[in-house]
Amino acid sequence: MAHAKTGTSLPVPNVQALAQTWNGSGEQVPERYVRTEEVSAKEVVAGCAIPVVDLSRLLDPRSFEEELANLGSACQHWGFFQLLVSLANEMQLINHGVPDEAIQDVRRDIAEFFKLPLEAKKVYAQVPESGLEGYGQAFVVSETQKLDWSDMIYLMVRPAESRDMRFWPAQPPSFRSSVDRYSAEAANVVSCLLRFMAVEMGVEPERLLEMFGGLPQAMRVSYYPSCMRAGEVLGLSPHTDACGLTLLLHVNDVQGLQVRRDDGRWLAVDPLDGAFLVNVGDILEILSNGRYRSVEHRAVVHPDKERISAAMFHQPCRDTTVGPLPELVKDGGVARYKSVSHADFMKRFFSKKLDGRRNHLDYYKI
Repeated sequence: MAHAKTGTSLPVPNVQALAQTWNGSGEQVPERYVRTEEVSAKEVVAGCAIPVVDLSRLLDPRSFEEELANLGSACQHWGFFQLLVSLANEMQLINHGVPDEAIQDVRRDIAEFFKLPLEAKKVYAQVPESGLEGYGQAFVVSETQKLDWSDMIYLMVRPAESRDMRFWPAQPPSFRSSVDRYSAEAANVVSCLLRFMAVEMGVEPERLLEMFGGLPQAMRVSYYPSCMRAGEVLGLSPHTDACGLTLLLHVNDVQGLQVRRDDGRWLAVDPLDGAFLVNVGDILEILSNGRYRSVEHRAVVHPDKERISAAMFHQPCRDTTVGPLPELVKDGGVARYKSVSHADFMKRFFSKKLDGRRNHLDYYKI
């Protein structure tokens, strides 16, 4: 979901403002937001403990092989994992290597942005010629489709020359610098993970990094207002990420992410305090020839608490061919996916409504 200029979205009412006037009014949820059948269609399992991967163990020769197997299993069977927080000497150590200060700063500034008056946020609103970038909504392609109970701000972050500063909030004053620092730290994490994933796949350590040269990044910050009838709305429709790897940061401590398992059940993810949530995107599933899985996920809302999350999407270079790595299909191996240019891959993604994986990723299966 990185190259935002490829897609556009129709303007819709601001959900944060809607929630402020609607909650407690006693009225029915506005019809375009009612998703009762989708929310309750499948069983939801609470308190899901998804796999945990500790980057410091990957970097330690004594635990490398065991933790690499753990990473591979998480990517193959779940498509999601968390990076561990450990405690030592009464000091919190974040084993993904990102300074706690960088995380706290970006959390603070994101939360402060959404506290601004609506007119102040609208200064950074999306404009048609710039696609998804800016403050607004995503993947609204018709005047009649059902809507998500959320607002977002979407920014192109890396490389620096891709930034359109019209959409970068100047309030709070430290927003731009904190996002810049956090994005650099996130890129370092992804560089490290891609090396280990390449090794786990059985290819040269730098193989994936070559395809993700410069680590193009986009950030989607989602704001999910509370909804007194939370069982009737969806915060974010079921989807997979059309990128290589996503790092999700919980800006506050409200749970809402759900992951779909093979039996159709939705598992509610309990985020670890101070840890990243990492998920495999469509492109990495294709590059791995299906070894790694890009899994459907969605967001639900809380009846009386707001939720904020920040997803950092990492894409390959624009001139990359998206297809199974040749090393994985040699010597009689069978390619399970078609190959396509990354530009065409993204164009097709943005031409489709955000509607699960069936209409996009599975299109490329052979």
